[in-house]
Amino acid sequence: MPRWMRPLITSCERRCNDVRILIVDDHAIVRVGLKQILMEDRSDFEFGEAASASEAFKQLAQHDWDLMLLDINLPAKNGIEILKQLRSNNRQIPVLVLSMYPEDQYAIRALKAGASGYMTKEMAPENLLDAIMKVANGGRYVSPELAEQLAKDIQAGGSAQPHSLLTDREFEIFKLIASGNTVSEIGLELSLSVKTVSTYRTRILSKMNLKHNADITQYAVKHQLV
Repeated sequence: MPRWMRPLITSCERRCNDVRILIVDDHAIVRVGLKQILMEDRSDFEFGEAASASEAFKQLAQHDWDLMLLDINLPAKNGIEILKQLRSNNRQIPVLVLSMYPEDQYAIRALKAGASGYMTKEMAPENLLDAIMKVANGGRYVSPELAEQLAKDIQAGGSAQPHSLLTDREFEIFKLIASGNTVSEIGLELSLSVKTVSTYRTRILSKMNLKHNADITQYAVKHQLV
């Protein structure tokens, strides 16, 4: 049985085995800080590090991991794309997304892409350990606030805010437009042609019933998306 399928702690024979956590974040200081926080409470953790998608998949190919701590904002390929690639490759390693982005921006997208949990970097350290234990043992983790919002959405018949109708790529471009980037600048950053970015912009405006870039910026500021 692959290591990731085994419960985190099941018996005395498992008690002495280290729990292997792969931390995927492009900031070295964050990776070091996470290890320090977790080692304060547990002595049976082992860690691996990756600063990009390519490094993460190299680590996955070379070692067995019980859990991945994954950031959203990564160079070249973001956390959502990594999740989708993991699942398309039938890699079932539990993934806890740990991001600077608020839950209403990326939590649902991450969960739909295959994450087992989502939490922001502003949450208390003790919440991180709880989330890791829950996810590594096959559970799901969301904050009480997100759970309440999900319940409200279900009661409301699944109604969604306009920005939640955007695809992951559309949402990425939406945020770049809202931040004041031009079509050319977005194309350079995402390695897309100006024509392709313009097509995405048209779709965004149509889906959200907006008319101009200024409307996108106003909406993003109102909903705290930038």
